[in-house]
Amino acid sequence: MNKNFLALLTAAAVSTAALVSACGAADEPAKTAGETTETQAAAPVADAAPVQVADAGDKAEAGDEKADAGEKTEEAAPAAEAAAPAADGEFMSAIDRVKASPKGTLKNPYTGNEEAIKEGEKVWFGLSCNGCHGGGGGGGMCPPVTNEVWVYGGDDDTLFRLITLGTVDLQKEGYARKGTEGVVGPMMSYRDLIDDERKLWKLIAWVRTKWNGREERKEW
Repeated sequence: MNKNFLALLTAAAVSTAALVSACGAADEPAKTAGETTETQAAAPVADAAPVQVADAGDKAEAGDEKADAGEKTEEAAPAAEAAAPAADGEFMSAIDRVKASPKGTLKNPYTGNEEAIKEGEKVWFGLSCNGCHGGGGGGGMCPPVTNEVWVYGGDDDTLFRLITLGTVDLQKEGYARKGTEGVVGPMMSYRDLIDDERKLWKLIAWVRTKWNGREERKEW
């Protein structure tokens, strides 16, 4: 009786140990699977972090590039402004233009301009140029403007300075006679009478139409 009871207890103990072992074995894969799941879930988050940081860096760099572009645009503005032509209506007096321009740089913008030539004829008579040079520019007490002889030179720059400064001050600037006329009265200064340089250029444009010299003798 006692032997049978001990055998029964032994069998029960073995069954219980086997059951406990089996349960433990079943729990371990579940925990391992759980741990693996948590690790896998954490991995994408860890991988995503650098991407977000990189995106932020790219945006920062893009922002810097835009800022640089803005700075370059601002830096280029003065140059563009400086390169822009003067607005219509901007002009100087004849004497101010002479003072502001190196010798040989003045060029008539109205040569051949029919409208300007008509206005230039009015300036010719308005300033009484006809009193010395004749109504048609053929000469009088001063040289004609119709032949090939230009006493100090016939280029635009020289004529502009001669009319503005007059003979005396032109010679002070280093100019000397190049041609000889039968009548060579001194040129008076119009520096105080021409407050708009455009008037003088239009006058010279009209004078060009009166010249009847040879083509090869043109200096403008």
